[in-house]
Amino acid sequence: MPILLTGASGFLGSHIAAQLDRQGADVRALVRPTSHTRFLQGLEHVTLLSGALDHPDSLLAATEGVDGIIHAAGLVKARVPGDFYRTNEQGTANLLDAVKQNAPDIKRFVLVSSLAVMGPSEDGRPVMADAPPNPVTHYGRSKLGAEQAAAAAAPGVPITIIRPPMIYGPRDRELLPFFKSVQLGLLPLTGSPSSRLSAIYAADCAAACVKALEARVPSGSAYFVEDGHLETLGGLITHIENALGRRAWLRVRVPRFLMYGAALGSEIYGRVRGRAVMLTRDKLNELMAPHWVCDSAEAQAALDWKPRVSFEEGTRITGAWYRREGWL
Repeated sequence: MPILLTGASGFLGSHIAAQLDRQGADVRALVRPTSHTRFLQGLEHVTLLSGALDHPDSLLAATEGVDGIIHAAGLVKARVPGDFYRTNEQGTANLLDAVKQNAPDIKRFVLVSSLAVMGPSEDGRPVMADAPPNPVTHYGRSKLGAEQAAAAAAPGVPITIIRPPMIYGPRDRELLPFFKSVQLGLLPLTGSPSSRLSAIYAADCAAACVKALEARVPSGSAYFVEDGHLETLGGLITHIENALGRRAWLRVRVPRFLMYGAALGSEIYGRVRGRAVMLTRDKLNELMAPHWVCDSAEAQAALDWKPRVSFEEGTRITGAWYRREGWL
């Protein structure tokens, strides 16, 4: 039976599509007509379907007869805050409505959420899965809205929620600026080098999502996925330096008022150009937070899944991919 994958042309989604394809799964990849599908080309078992989360008719067509869904689509940057809620929250609700109408016997709906739902850790210890949510950005609040929509549907739809921290790896454009800064030798720091962080290699995160399709866990269960190695910001930078064989000879801690000015300038640029930008004043609430840490032990036990790639190894692979593709 088919598996519907949303966000298939995106960074994480393309890794999920590749893993499902290798398993021989019949994959329906929901993509916008304007999506870049380069990383889906050549996948034998993946069929592209044109549609979008804000087009309910396309969701009805996409969900007809599906056996499972991995919902990986979502915005990580937006032109205006409302875009986060329209896509991440309302888009999830639209998809769940289509499931109720068209696929009432679905075996599993896997929602890719985020650690941003739970917010940062104040003391450097992993946040608990059952702690009260504490999102500090519009992105985090919109993903919380998506989880709440899933929770409302959970009595009738078998839901599993995956909450990754920072995802990185080949094809990722969000960590690329760090690599470029190290290569230039000048690295601006928005947080303390001693800040503790969790991370997950994209292929490992994709594997957890695929495992969640088959895991018989209570509907509405939420799991953190991370690589099992708490790092500091300074340690992450050192791994990137080692991966590139270069040192950032100048590391500059950027004061908050300068970051605020840079974020404001970035927002103005985005408005003028009509583009979504990553650096915003809202995003500073995340960048300036003390720690972003979680623990995947529960996911490993419940999903029969284990992370395989450490940040040290992952940055070597990622750096080599960036260079091979001409991104660096």
